[in-house]
Amino acid sequence: MANESKGKIGRVLGIYTKLINGCLVRKEEEAADYGVNERSIQRDIEDIRRFLEDSTVGSGYADSLVYDWKRKGYRLEQIYNAKLSDSEVLAVCKILLDSRAFTKKEMTGILHKIISCCVPEDNQKEIRELIANEEFHYVEPRHKTVFIDTMWKIGQAVRHSQYIEMEYVRSKDKSRVKRKVQPVAIMFSEYYFYMAAFIEDEAVRKDFDVINDSFPTIYRIDRIKKLRVLEERFHIPYTDRFEEGEFRKRIQFMLGGKLQKVKYVYSGIDIDAILDRLPTAKILSEEDGKYVVEAEVFGKGIDMWLRSQGEDVKIISKIYKN
Repeated sequence: MANESKGKIGRVLGIYTKLINGCLVRKEEEAADYGVNERSIQRDIEDIRRFLEDSTVGSGYADSLVYDWKRKGYRLEQIYNAKLSDSEVLAVCKILLDSRAFTKKEMTGILHKIISCCVPEDNQKEIRELIANEEFHYVEPRHKTVFIDTMWKIGQAVRHSQYIEMEYVRSKDKSRVKRKVQPVAIMFSEYYFYMAAFIEDEAVRKDFDVINDSFPTIYRIDRIKKLRVLEERFHIPYTDRFEEGEFRKRIQFMLGGKLQKVKYVYSGIDIDAILDRLPTAKILSEEDGKYVVEAEVFGKGIDMWLRSQGEDVKIISKIYKN
């Protein structure tokens, strides 16, 4: 038994050495070299595969043992870094703190989990010290609502195209309303998470500025007081599917409304900041430091943003699109 075990260890190490040196491993060739059957070599390969999977968790580096059908043998895929670097963890923590999206207790828990999971133990103290002041002075949102579980339920409903029934607190009069909606996306903007959803009830929709089904209604998730995911499912044709990435480019402050094209003159000092704020913006012309810019946007949020720019922005035209 000892000799058999020693033989197996030698085979596994030999095959592993070939793989890490970039060689192709064929079962029939290895079986002939080691004087065993191909089933033994297959078990050796599976042992190596399990070792690689286990080592990924601890080291942060991953090798994939794959079968190359063209060359009829096993090889290692290129090594890549599967963990965040210390600098990436620091950047993520800073962004999270600046988002102010969660209660202080939630934020502290999330930050500490990220650092513990992604940063080597020797470096964790350094990362924590770099965010300690911001974490101590962190100001949680005024709603003080814990909504992560609700957001997860919404995400599952979006994924499986299931209707949602909810009680929602409206912002304009703080009254509770009941809604049955088709959830299509979860988005984040300006300290809050939102659900984009379609309303089927014509009696409800008549009070909205936007009636066309192609424009979803936006709900702040922290204002959802009761939520039930229904077994009932809805269907949106693939060609009409909601694309949150494209929608997100065109909406400001998560205020819904009709699609419009806005043209304005910008005379401030940082045109890049303007283009980053409005991802659909295009410079039509530039003369003496004044830029004529056009952007396609949804809703009334653009009006708030344009007013916030003061004399740096002068509107030329606003055209609603059908």
